[in-house]
Amino acid sequence: MVNINQLKIGKNQPLTVIAGPCVIENKEMVFRTVETLKKVSDKHGVQFIFKSSFRKANRTSLEGFTGLDFNEALGILSEVRTIYDVPVLTDVHTELEIPVVAEVAEVLQIPAFLCRQTDLLLAAGRLGKAVNIKKGQFVAPEDMLQAVKKVSSTGNKNILITERGATFGYRNLVVDMRSLLIMEKFGYPVVYDATHSVQLPGGLGTASGGQPEFILPLARAALATGALSAIFMEVHPDPAKALSDAASQLKLNDYSRILEQLVSLYQLVNQM
Repeated sequence: MVNINQLKIGKNQPLTVIAGPCVIENKEMVFRTVETLKKVSDKHGVQFIFKSSFRKANRTSLEGFTGLDFNEALGILSEVRTIYDVPVLTDVHTELEIPVVAEVAEVLQIPAFLCRQTDLLLAAGRLGKAVNIKKGQFVAPEDMLQAVKKVSSTGNKNILITERGATFGYRNLVVDMRSLLIMEKFGYPVVYDATHSVQLPGGLGTASGGQPEFILPLARAALATGALSAIFMEVHPDPAKALSDAASQLKLNDYSRILEQLVSLYQLVNQM
């Protein structure tokens, strides 16, 4: 069980949804998105955590949008947390960022490409905040236990583990649903990232492509394993105009329809 403010994430708890735009583009877009996400999440009885990155450090090309000014972006996250009274999750990339980011975020996320970085995992663990470790596209699910042990060695047991697909040849990801069951055995809540899993890395040449038509089918399949405590989705008012991950984000207007299906399936699976 992981405690984040008043939320309890784990088995036999309401479904948790971690959702928000890939990156903070501007305050107006972020506020519009979080307001709708919170309202819809409350309507469907799910536990909601707002997600957005203050910086994207692994863009495909030099021209890719990496984010706003550090202090401006963190200021927007702080306002989201205060105005909308929701927990905030965002990525951290270096040990030096962590103490500053922890002032505005309840959950520190370790990006998939950095999930083996020992110093980063230890620094995140020592803050005592919840830590969401994204499974690297190159990492076997069994090996994620070592990343978990690095964080838990600090005494911090508020750990989430997120599956986001595995590299399958060039510019493609696949989701091995067995990985969810394998990581569940570690004793920490497992999250499924339904939007990054449909990415086609570098598929557009200077940016990643995506197959958003598979977001819902894969999310349903992941929930059907019975291993999940949470779903992760990047959501944008107009994905085609998004400055990052435009090809794989969920459209904000589709969030309610999809969430209704996911909640129904989660409740059914938990009754079995």
